Amino acid sequence: MMIAVINTILLSAAPHGAGEPGFYDKWLNIPGFEAWKFINLAIFVVAMTIILKKHLSAGFKQKREEIRADLIRAENEKKAALERLTDIEGKLAQKDTEKAEILTRARAEAEADEKALADQTESDVARLKGQTQAELNRLANQSRSALRRFSAEESVRLAEQRLRSQIDGPIDSRLIKSGIAEIGGLN
Repeated sequence: MMIAVINTILLSAAPHGAGEPGFYDKWLNIPGFEAWKFINLAIFVVAMTIILKKHLSAGFKQKREEIRADLIRAENEKKAALERLTDIEGKLAQKDTEKAEILTRARAEAEADEKALADQTESDVARLKGQTQAELNRLANQSRSALRRFSAEESVRLAEQRLRSQIDGPIDSRLIKSGIAEIGGLN
């Protein structure tokens, strides 16, 4: 439409005379050159540039602001991530220190437990030795007592056996009579 308006203006600028070429015919309508195509192109480009600049510049501005906001947000996230990384590295270093302290404490506790266990074992060994010695003494006393009893019983048995072999009928009746007399006699 714009081209038609411009074309109409150019044609109306031409003089209306007989045989004299107008501005359009003299300068713009050269065979093979066809300058009107270039003029139309230039007008189209200028018009599109103006139209698009109005509509697209706001869009480009908005997109530029969005990109800038994204970059700022990304930078802030990067800083936050670096802070978290620093915190985590600090915590890891602290964990290594805590780990070393725990290992040291565990070793000390293990050594203390080992010493306490050794002391307890020595105490138990001494107590068991004392109990064993007391049990051995008790068993030895029982054995001695049993041996004395056996010895006394054997001595009595041997004495009885010897006496029986020496006592015959007349000695036996005389011993019975003397025993009865000692008791108080026969009633």
